[in-house]
Amino acid sequence: MQVKVFANLRQICGGVKVEVLPEGDRVIDVLDKMVEMFPDLQAEIFTAEKELLPFVHVYVNGRNIVHEEGLLTRVKETDQFALFPPVAGG
Repeated sequence: MQVKVFANLRQICGGVKVEVLPEGDRVIDVLDKMVEMFPDLQAEIFTAEKELLPFVHVYVNGRNIVHEEGLLTRVKETDQFALFPPVAGG
């Protein structure tokens, strides 16, 4: 599965797109695999309780997972997956 990453996550992940082979078919499986690949990502996207940090957004096929089943949202290899960190500025 190809994951698009934005802002400071690009530096952590080494580019705009990351090829991820998750061990399951849920959003959490994709994110867990990404953290395994890029350990610094853990503190940027997850709380200590393994929930998304406030203002971190995951989109699957253009829909925010908060409007689906959250981290348990099912994904397919062909889905468009995007990960956005909190962004500040003005």
